Amino acid sequence: MTITNIEIKARTGRGDAIRTILLEAGAEFRGTDHQKDTYFRVSSGRLKLREGNIENQLIHYRRADQEGPKQADVLLYPSSPGSHLKEILTTALGILVVVDKTREIYFNGNVKFHIDEVEGLGHFVEIEAIDREGTLGREKLLEQCQHYLSRFGITADELVACSYSDLLLAKLTPQEGQYY
Repeated sequence: MTITNIEIKARTGRGDAIRTILLEAGAEFRGTDHQKDTYFRVSSGRLKLREGNIENQLIHYRRADQEGPKQADVLLYPSSPGSHLKEILTTALGILVVVDKTREIYFNGNVKFHIDEVEGLGHFVEIEAIDREGTLGREKLLEQCQHYLSRFGITADELVACSYSDLLLAKLTPQEGQYY
């Protein structure tokens, strides 16, 4: 099943303030997850295996690289820690890059929030307005993202257009032995 998200990613040093805003708005804190996202080489979209304490999934998504709210079409497949899935994908496709992060996860209704510390990149916040059933529509999801963008005081220069994987790849050189 494909899920539609409207997403925003921004650099921020205001994690404490955002956390306070979320809790005051009644958001539910789901926990802090240490996640390793292994991105695989694919010809279309992005494919990653998320391994964490809370979330473990194979995720394929297509999303435009643009600042501000952007639509992502996401396919999720639950995975089990310790399975051979990573070995199979690594053998078949090859690893592109690994993103190592600590993520605080919050929900307010259908909107998911991440306060992230990404190894090698710094601090970020993500807003994901999620339409699992296809009943909310793009405009409602955009409205929700814009609301929190404003509420958190995120400015245009803080917005990030691409994925953490792209940011890490931009920092790496072949001499560092990071390309697989």
